[in-house]
This record gives sequence, structure tokens and C-alpha cells, in this order.
Amino acid sequence: MGGDHADQSLTVLNDGGALVSLLNVHDTTRAKAAARGIGVERMSVVPDREGLVELGKLVDAGKLAVHVAKAFPLEQAGAAHAFLATRPIGKVVLTV
Repeated sequence: MGGDHADQSLTVLNDGGALVSLLNVHDTTRAKAAARGIGVERMSVVPDREGLVELGKLVDAGKLAVHVAKAFPLEQAGAAHAFLATRPIGKVVLTV
């Protein structure tokens, strides 16, 4: 999501709650959260073979679907990057 996602998330959290983000959270947002007793944590995910195989099984079983906003051939990587600036909903894919 990027942008002010964490700041917007604070509006729906109860005092004393927790905000977990995959992205960095700005110091100003952290200060707002601290003032309300909201904990802020950053989570990082490192894919491993076993986890990716399990995700593949979920996709194959129709239990997990990935929303692709748009696919671009590798030769149009610049256009794909420009498209990302429009903040699409879903993944942007480069095909080879």
C-alpha cells in the first residue's frame, strides 16, 4: 500500500491495540500510536521453499487467488514501474 497506510490504520484501532506493518512506519505515526497506547511492530517475511510450496498448493486448490492488476512483458519494465506510481490495487507482474 505505502503512503500513509499506517496513519490511516490508526483511525480504526482501539486504544491499547496493535499495528503490524510490512512497511516502515513514520516516526510521527509511531508517536500518535504511543500516545494512545498502541504498539507498532514491523513484520518482515522471508520466503522459504516449504512456505512457497504450501502457497502453491493453496493456489492449485483454488483456496488462494492473487489479484493481478496488470501484466507487462519484461521488455516493458519501465512502463510497469510507471504503472506502479498510479497505486494500482493488486500485483504488477513482469512476464518472461
